[in-house]
Amino acid sequence: MSAGRPDPSSARRSGPGRPAGVLDRGNPDGGAAAEPVLDIRGLSLEFPVFGGAVRALGGVSLRVMPGEIVGVVGESGSGKSVTAMAALRLLPPGGYRVTGGSLRLCGEDVLAASEARMRQWRGRRAAMIFQEPMTALNPTRRIGDQLTGVLRAHHRLGRREAVERAAALLRDMMIPDPARTLRAYPFELSGGMRQRVMAAMAFSCDPALLIADEPTTALDVTVQRQVLQLLRHRARERGAAILFITHDMAVVSQFCDRVYVMYAGTVVEQGPTARVLRAPRHPYTRGLLDGLPERAAPGADLASIPGRVPDMRRPPQGCVFFDRCAYADAACRQRPELRPVADAQERRVACWHPLGPDPDPAARAAGDA
Repeated sequence: MSAGRPDPSSARRSGPGRPAGVLDRGNPDGGAAAEPVLDIRGLSLEFPVFGGAVRALGGVSLRVMPGEIVGVVGESGSGKSVTAMAALRLLPPGGYRVTGGSLRLCGEDVLAASEARMRQWRGRRAAMIFQEPMTALNPTRRIGDQLTGVLRAHHRLGRREAVERAAALLRDMMIPDPARTLRAYPFELSGGMRQRVMAAMAFSCDPALLIADEPTTALDVTVQRQVLQLLRHRARERGAAILFITHDMAVVSQFCDRVYVMYAGTVVEQGPTARVLRAPRHPYTRGLLDGLPERAAPGADLASIPGRVPDMRRPPQGCVFFDRCAYADAACRQRPELRPVADAQERRVACWHPLGPDPDPAARAAGDA
C-alpha cells in the first residue's frame, strides 16, 4: 500500500490553487477515498498496576472517514484521551498492554508498525493538538524554531523556505503578525494565539487526520468559537478529517458531523450528532444532556448522574453503566453489544433497553406493565 493518505480530491495535492503553507505528501494514494483514515475495531487496552491492571479500553470500535469531523464525548476517565493517544502510539512504551482488537491509520496497521515508521506517520498522516499548548510547546525555544523544525523534519527544506512556509501557516490561522510570532517564545503569546500556533503546526504537513484533544477547554467562549471555526475551515479546505475529543456537548453540537459517546472505556452510543443529541438512546447520553446548564430551570440545581464510575481494576462483567442506570434489570448483567437501533437510521447503542421517545423511567415502567 502507498504511504500517502486517502484524499478525495487530487486537486488539493499540488498546483497554484493549493492553500498557502500546504506541502506535497510522498506517494499520495488517489484511489482509496472510501477507506477510513482511522479504523479502530474492538480495541482493548490496560495499564499494569501493582497487583493487577486497570482496564482503560474495553473493546472500543471507532471509524473516521476522509473529510468528516467526528466527536468523542464523555466524562473524565471514560477513555477518550487514551483512545486518541493510542491512535498515534503516544502512550508510554512498556506502560500499557493491548489485549485485543486492531487499529489502522490510512489502511495500515498501527499496532504492528515500527517506531521509526510511526515517527514518519506522525505529522504526515495524523497530527495532534493537545489541550494545553504551554505543555506541548517547548518554553525555551522560539515559535519559529519549533514550527520550522517540524517542517524540516518531514520535508527537504532549506532554512529560508521553511520560515516562509511557517509564516504562511500562521497567516492561514489568522495570526496578524506572523513574523513577530515566529520570533516569540510561547509565554509571550495569549492562550488563544498559542492554540492557533499548535493548529498551524498540526496542519503543517497536511495530515489526513487531525486529532484534537480538548483543544479549547482553557479558552474563553469567544476565542473558543474562533479557534473551532478556523479548525473546521482549514480541515474542509484541505480535505482532512478531525477526531475531536471533548466533554462539552454544546461544542459537539456545533462542530461535529458524528459523535461517539464513551463511558468506562467503551462506546455506549454513536450516530449523527443532531440525531443523537435530539433523541439520545442510551441512559448515559441522556444523563449528560440533562446536566447541561441551559436545561436547568432558573434557580434549580443542575441535574447529575447518580453514583460513581466503576472501578476499572475490577471492571463489571455486564453493562458498564449498570450501577448508575434507572433502567437496569437482570438482563443488564450480560454485556450489551453496540448494535443498530431499529427505528433510528445510522444509530448504534450498547443497551438492552434503549430509550424511546419518552426517556422517563416511570413512564417506561408504566408502559411495560
